[in-house]
Amino acid sequence: MHTWSGQIEVETDGNDQILDLTEDVQRAVAESGITTGQATAMVIGSTGALSTLEFEPGLVGHDIAAALEGIAPRDGHYVHEQTWNDDNGHSHVRACLIGPSLALPVIEGRIPLGTWQQVVLLDFDTRSRSRRIAVTVIGA
Repeated sequence: MHTWSGQIEVETDGNDQILDLTEDVQRAVAESGITTGQATAMVIGSTGALSTLEFEPGLVGHDIAAALEGIAPRDGHYVHEQTWNDDNGHSHVRACLIGPSLALPVIEGRIPLGTWQQVVLLDFDTRSRSRRIAVTVIGA
């Protein structure tokens, strides 16, 4: 059994930006040298999330943000904002709903993804950020 760990670093604009991390995650798995096992990825920070989706303009530019606006609206009342005197209560709620991490199988040295499936970072904060995604691969 072998273990490898590393980080992916990206700059984001915030405000529901979605970035395609598929190639970065695939590159990390290849760099690990592990051909069979599991990769985990976790965004460091409480206003970002990881998921998989079809990275196409309608979803990325509108649909995901519109759906989340119905669940955790930007102009909602968030006690968090009173606690810290900031404007990102909705960002924390959205990130919590989606979650910070993924567990992905490694088969033949790659993460098997569907034709229209990409690994994505969702940045819900209200400002640009430098984001780090911790990646660990374990297996043989």
